[in-house]
Amino acid sequence: MADLDAPLRPKRKKIWVDYFVKFRWIIVVFLVLPFSCLYYFMIYLGDVKSEMKSYKRRQKEHDENVQKVVKRLKDRNPSKDGLVCTARKPWIAVGMRNVDYKRARHYEVDLSEFRNILDIDRERMIAKVEPLVNMGQITRSTVPLNLSLAVVAELDDLTVGGLINGYGIEGSSHIYGLFADTVVAYEIVLADGRVVRATKDNEFSDLFYAIPWSQGTLGFLVSAEIKLIPIKEYMRLTYIPVKGNLKDIAQGYMDSFAPRDGDQDNPEKVPEFVEGMVYNPTEGVMMVGRYASKEEAKKKGNKINCVGWWFKPWFYQHAQTALKRGEFVEYIPTREYYHRHTRCLYWEGKLILPFGDQFWFRYLLGWLMPPKVSLLKATQGEAIRNYYHDMHVIQDMLVPLYKVGDAMEWVHREMEVYPLWLCPHRLFKTPVKTMIYPEPGFEHHHRQGDTHYAQMYTDVGVYYAPGPVLRGEVFDGAEAVRRMETWLIENHGYQPQYAVSELNEKDFWRMFDAGLYEHCRKKYEAVGTFMSVYYKCKKGKKSEKEVQEAEQAHLETAYAEVDQPED
Repeated sequence: MADLDAPLRPKRKKIWVDYFVKFRWIIVVFLVLPFSCLYYFMIYLGDVKSEMKSYKRRQKEHDENVQKVVKRLKDRNPSKDGLVCTARKPWIAVGMRNVDYKRARHYEVDLSEFRNILDIDRERMIAKVEPLVNMGQITRSTVPLNLSLAVVAELDDLTVGGLINGYGIEGSSHIYGLFADTVVAYEIVLADGRVVRATKDNEFSDLFYAIPWSQGTLGFLVSAEIKLIPIKEYMRLTYIPVKGNLKDIAQGYMDSFAPRDGDQDNPEKVPEFVEGMVYNPTEGVMMVGRYASKEEAKKKGNKINCVGWWFKPWFYQHAQTALKRGEFVEYIPTREYYHRHTRCLYWEGKLILPFGDQFWFRYLLGWLMPPKVSLLKATQGEAIRNYYHDMHVIQDMLVPLYKVGDAMEWVHREMEVYPLWLCPHRLFKTPVKTMIYPEPGFEHHHRQGDTHYAQMYTDVGVYYAPGPVLRGEVFDGAEAVRRMETWLIENHGYQPQYAVSELNEKDFWRMFDAGLYEHCRKKYEAVGTFMSVYYKCKKGKKSEKEVQEAEQAHLETAYAEVDQPED
């Protein structure tokens, strides 16, 4: 690993913010956790109240709320009012980037009522849900029916709208793709107040393919119809330790779910769930899962592990025991498996509460976990927020599967962040080129994990304080992110937009394809009503003048000029 050694860095002088962050656990324990628990309880009561309503009543209320959105849009005076965005407070968003675009004058539309499951259609195997329905809410409704969304993001708080307009992945994405790939129809309120239903084969098919990754800048998503799959009561999970250098770990990860003979569609060879965690440059654990019946799980000799109990070890630490124990198998209740990373927020909980993983805390106060991300953000000021941007990394690198070893080596050299999270996903060929797309000609290379219709990508999740920061050394977080973004562009990778980005507009459209997005912006009159996706994601405060000038000039820039797809 000598060639991967990180450069020597000078020591960094501590400032008052360092001490505030170090002792932030006091605010978390005595303020954030109690209010989080109360907040979760109130949301739960609201969900129960919603479930008590008939589907017919929910649909009626939904239609009434849609008309309120339509009226609000039609009441807007384009010459006097700012660009349109939701009325949601910036700190409520789960994403880590600053919601600075709301500091400029804007025209708010309230979508807070769109938090109901409208229908679970067991014949069509479709769940129709509103955008603020979160993963915890929907699994409470579907799992008892032995049904599930094809892709269930791990954290309870992640909403359908965020996973569609932004980015969503799970351990089943190597089969079904990203969260948005499992959607069969969108209900969208357009800039002119029209309400349309977009599918892949109707007159709004261009809008259907343009919505993912658009960050709500083409229209307001007010409901989505999402694919359901049959499931069983338990997940049979196998923990596989892998040791060696980072390239060895990458190969072990690929072999855990991608047959070397290319038989990627064979359910006998491909597990239903897979993820990997890399704990240091020489050790990782791969987990592969298959649904199992209650009868199988309870057979003599099988071990059932209810990881959802508040006093249980945090999941990533439990998985790490495979490095000493060797390969082992256990059965986890399916819903608890889906949300295995919620209680400790992957491993971010260790930084938020350094003693949160200790047995005494887990038994006494573990039932209060996790702290709600929005409340964590609400209790940090500007200085703390900027500190985390500079001294902390929360990024996902979506890279072609065959480059996962290169990506991990890059992270080790530039950031030294561990653990790393690995989760594969298919990137499908589509009839039109979308914002993210496979490498041209990938199907001719027959690489491990690829098929003729989809290239296998993987998410390298980089979440934690970098090694230099933990050692008290100088670390330039903004520069590290810029280098990461450059590496992604050069390697046909993508950066999910929930994260802090340093991209300028030209490089943003080098990473993502603007063609279909700009076509839909023009066709559906989003220009002048909704902010462009780049300026919505751009780091830093935006003045109203800046936003308006950028919006006016955006379609005239050389790198945004593209041939429009045929209607």
